Amino acid sequence: MSRSCPSPLAWDTLLAYWLGELPAGRAEQIEEHYIGCARCSRRLGQLAALARGIRQLARTSGVTMVVNAAFVRRLTENGLRVREYCVPQNGSVNCTVAPEDDFVVGRLEAALSGVQRVDLLTLDSQGRTALRQEDIPFAADSRAVVFAPGIEVIRAMPASTLRLRLLAVDDQGEHVLGDYVLNHTPHRPQDSE
Repeated sequence: MSRSCPSPLAWDTLLAYWLGELPAGRAEQIEEHYIGCARCSRRLGQLAALARGIRQLARTSGVTMVVNAAFVRRLTENGLRVREYCVPQNGSVNCTVAPEDDFVVGRLEAALSGVQRVDLLTLDSQGRTALRQEDIPFAADSRAVVFAPGIEVIRAMPASTLRLRLLAVDDQGEHVLGDYVLNHTPHRPQDSE
């Protein structure tokens, strides 16, 4: 039976360690602690399992996940192929997904400084809201919202247009940060050559 930990590591500390966001000295302290502590080691294992589950969900589901730059960086550092599209504010991009891609990521450029809350809307062909994701995560200094749609769903899509809108929401109401158009074309073998 293991003893309980006198100073368990907080979840946000474990997450920052897992994402590589801690200074080297602090990361070494965390590592020394969890190596010698069965409880915190188990908690770090739970975090790793959660990360694996999220990656699997992102790959296979139809769920569009809003992620951050650290998540995308971690994917590429782990050897996964990430196809990225940067969509300018009020702009459009042509896009596809190749068989060798593990993830697809869209970066929706927007002026986010001073914004309190952001909602991501999926619009139908008439410009009406088909889906609204409220209070999505964003970093005001990043100048973009990063999202990852389920890649298997994207692979199965016919040629189509996806229309998205970012809204800033605060006590005064809401205003449009930007409209975005993604023109999807199914992969053709010559696309990879």
